[in-house]
Amino acid sequence: MVDRDDVCVLIPTLDEAETIGDVVDGFREHGFTNVLVVDGDSDDETRGIATERGARVVVQTGAGKGQAVREALEHIEAPYVLMVDGDGTYRPEDADTMLEPLVSGEYEHVIGNRFADMAPGAMSRVNHAGNRLINWAFGLMHGPEFRDILSGYRAFTRKSAERMTLDATGFGIETEMAVECAKRDISTGVVPIRYEPRPDGSETNLRPLRDGSLIVVTLYQLARTNNPLFYFGSVGLSTMLLGAFVASYVGYRWFVHGVGHEVLALVAGVAILLGFQIVMFGLLSDLIVTLHREQMQRFHEERER
Repeated sequence: MVDRDDVCVLIPTLDEAETIGDVVDGFREHGFTNVLVVDGDSDDETRGIATERGARVVVQTGAGKGQAVREALEHIEAPYVLMVDGDGTYRPEDADTMLEPLVSGEYEHVIGNRFADMAPGAMSRVNHAGNRLINWAFGLMHGPEFRDILSGYRAFTRKSAERMTLDATGFGIETEMAVECAKRDISTGVVPIRYEPRPDGSETNLRPLRDGSLIVVTLYQLARTNNPLFYFGSVGLSTMLLGAFVASYVGYRWFVHGVGHEVLALVAGVAILLGFQIVMFGLLSDLIVTLHREQMQRFHEERER
């Protein structure tokens, strides 16, 4: 049984008056008295309701879920953090499932897998397909198979959070946390949870197309330091393919029509050479990153001793 006094339940909110009361009540009924609500200056009664139900409420100085999470870490002293959305889609009954791997020392960061037990109507087909695509892209760019990197139900040790460098402001925070876990070798586990539909009357702050596109862009940008071979390799290969396409066109015009395109031929040659150099730079960067990770792993092992 997890000691409730060692856990801070972190709930980032923005206009969640319809659901925040039940969410706070649910966790307090399960013994979690340390509930921290970080509110993005809601226009409704979110803060008042959370305070009435016994939560500690902090108004964030900036905007966005990512900024709320970063600021919340400055107010948390408990060794374990249970992060959950305030929309009522996650169950307090799954809290022990999330926390037990941390307390046992098996993992430092735990992700709740919504796809393991998703209630009918909890996620639209568009969002379901988008989540699957983003998880596939994460695995391609960053390696580990975390199954549900966009899950808002997470548990992690405060020490592991201190090792992360988080810059995301909005919904990309879950993506950035997953990348940081892979980048900094933070032991991460995935556990099954129940995912419920949003209660009637509550509205989501998520904009699937806009936020999904930003998440994919974030994944690609973060690959620059976490997986430079993929990042620079993709840029280099694209440049080489473009050069090869132009060179093919030049060759076709020369051999079939007897027309020369000296400028295009020069552009093609430069593109192919530039692309090759970028790929080589990616290989060198990947070697440096690998050596850095090995050194950091030794450092953490020595510190633990």
